[in-house]
Amino acid sequence: MRWSQFFIPTTKESPKDATAASHILMLRAGLIRQLAAGIYSYLPLGYRTLRKVAEIVRQEMNRAGAVELNMPVLQPVDLWEQTGRTAAMGDVLLRLRPIHSGDHSDWRSHTVLGPTHEEVVTEIARAYLNSYKQLPITLYQIQVKFRGEARPKSGVLRTREFLMKDAYSFDADTAGLDLSYQKMYDAYCRIFSRCGLPYVAVEADTGAIGGDVSHEFMVLTDAGEDTVAISESGDYAANTERATAFFDASHEATRPRSHTEQEPAEGEAPAEPLREVHTPGAGRVDDVCKLLGTAPAQMIKTLIYTGTYPTNPSNATQPSNATQPSNATQPSNATRPSNATRPSPDRKGGVSSQSAPATDIAPTIRLVVLVRGDHEINEIKLRKAAEAACGQMGLTLELADPRTIEGLTGAAVGFAGPQGLAARFRQGDLLLIDRDVTRMRSAASGANRTDYHVTGVTPGRDFPLETPPGAAFVVAVADIRMVVDGDRSPTGSGAPIRLKTAIEVGHVFKLGTKYSQSMDATFLTREGKPHPFVMGCYGIGVNRIIAAAIESNHDANGIIWPLSIAPFEVLIVALDPKDEHVMQTAASLHDQLEAAGAEALLDDRDERAGFKFKDADLIGIPLRVVVGKKSLADGVVEFSRRRDGEKRLLAPAAAVAEVLSQRTP
Repeated sequence: MRWSQFFIPTTKESPKDATAASHILMLRAGLIRQLAAGIYSYLPLGYRTLRKVAEIVRQEMNRAGAVELNMPVLQPVDLWEQTGRTAAMGDVLLRLRPIHSGDHSDWRSHTVLGPTHEEVVTEIARAYLNSYKQLPITLYQIQVKFRGEARPKSGVLRTREFLMKDAYSFDADTAGLDLSYQKMYDAYCRIFSRCGLPYVAVEADTGAIGGDVSHEFMVLTDAGEDTVAISESGDYAANTERATAFFDASHEATRPRSHTEQEPAEGEAPAEPLREVHTPGAGRVDDVCKLLGTAPAQMIKTLIYTGTYPTNPSNATQPSNATQPSNATQPSNATRPSNATRPSPDRKGGVSSQSAPATDIAPTIRLVVLVRGDHEINEIKLRKAAEAACGQMGLTLELADPRTIEGLTGAAVGFAGPQGLAARFRQGDLLLIDRDVTRMRSAASGANRTDYHVTGVTPGRDFPLETPPGAAFVVAVADIRMVVDGDRSPTGSGAPIRLKTAIEVGHVFKLGTKYSQSMDATFLTREGKPHPFVMGCYGIGVNRIIAAAIESNHDANGIIWPLSIAPFEVLIVALDPKDEHVMQTAASLHDQLEAAGAEALLDDRDERAGFKFKDADLIGIPLRVVVGKKSLADGVVEFSRRRDGEKRLLAPAAAVAEVLSQRTP
């Protein structure tokens, strides 16, 4: 391909609204053009790379035994209503509007643009997969998706239209799901390695997709919108939405005591008595610490939430463990968290409480949530812990309004404390305590009196750590905080955790029977009984791979493409295109390389050498051969690699051989 006959609209100027390196360079190098917010055209150079990435994904999916199909972007909304995801997705789910507002007879009012295809593929399985003999099977597509992204940013990293590979596995049982999940996990490792990405696999939350087990594939970069917690030893990695830290509940000095235990443990100093301190106008942790002469780690933050359950509790019932995927087979990867680090139903990481029956819980409850003053609440963990404590799924949490807070605590916002609140609870209310709070003694907190705080607050003495017998409310202890930099790895290795920003390029989920149960998608077992499919789903953002590759492979001059996904493998630069010998040699090199299967771009433009080199660095073609009059006079051309810039003078035939030796097989 000759540059003069191709379309590469490069530019020197950086776009004023672009901040991410990948966004800036993709626009400057002529890979994409923005049509509207979150909507991009892929220009020829960018489209070549997009197709290469998609082909690598396709090859590895086929290698893993997945079967390709194509599903429609337009989807009936009733499928989404069957699974309850219209509410879960919210405004992210794009809906078509009828021509006349409120006209429900118009097909548009019942149609959405698919951001994902779990419902559609489950409908296909329901129609055609009738017997265990047809299982397992994994179906996949590479298809355009749409999301109602409120704030598109960072170029193709967050858009409203994007290209995605989504795969869906169907198995007869959890053991089969474990095998399918492992195959996809391994395929993802091969895909990202082939694309030249320095990825890390981390434990993740399942979010609106649902399911039990999930891993994200992340590329560490300052442009990332996710934060991951990675131990320095590499024995633990998780998205901060799910990450946990080491907690030694076995040590007597840090063991949570019940409300009946009053005496200090051996080696402990006696707890201080409660003492009220006037703290006028000090409702923030830092302000209180200054007045009291204490540290945030010695304060208990008391936050009040309201929780609302779904109006149809049948759709929010906890799935049966019998149909949930097991953890028997986890991906083998150095960054995979071990099963030992997963929260368990005890004081080390799960909820320790007596769960009140769901039938006794009002549709709306109040939650008093306790965390240490230097910690922040992880609202994903909080919601899951609250659902587990109360035995019902689908809980929606919101910070309480000032009226609710004052009604419960008797004080203005900023002066709530845990002591004495249990006496004010009503039916179904919940006291949810972060496990780190249980090891505190003689802490400071709000006094439940405006402009006052108290010192000497001790868990187990001044507020309960388990549900008192016969109580109408529930008390639970759980890990509900965000991890912080410097926390210790939950594996027990003692390695410090570091927080790093990252780009998510892939996500794998063990869905279990979430979709098959809600859509009544079943097959007949060996015994002839109907059973819901045990499913997994596996997504890759094809566009995101390109952006992540640029974020990980660029310098001040431009892109440095990994050879496998570069739009061209070699750039031949003719410095003197008007010189017949130069052009004959450059054209001959181009033709020989093309004939040998290499993807060559010949810069035959009549431009200054410096201008050509600037463009060459910007578009980042990995291999470069420069042909000029001076070097040809000595019978050589200049070969170099974009990554290291090291130049070598070679005979033209030797340059061809060098390029062919380095290109992707």
